[in-house]
Amino acid sequence: MAGSSRGIVFASMGIAAVMALLAVADFATGVPFGSQLIFDIMFILAAALVVYMGVDCLKDMK
Repeated sequence: MAGSSRGIVFASMGIAAVMALLAVADFATGVPFGSQLIFDIMFILAAALVVYMGVDCLKDMK
């Protein structure tokens, strides 16, 4: 059970990191999402929060 929950946490952190990279790319070039600044900032903050919560969850699993 612990292995599958760790996998879910790692998967959510990976997806959040990809979303953050896409938001940064959109912020810089305007390509993936049409360069709307407020959405880029919200995506980056949301991804950072998910990664932080994932790291905290992994610390609690040890």
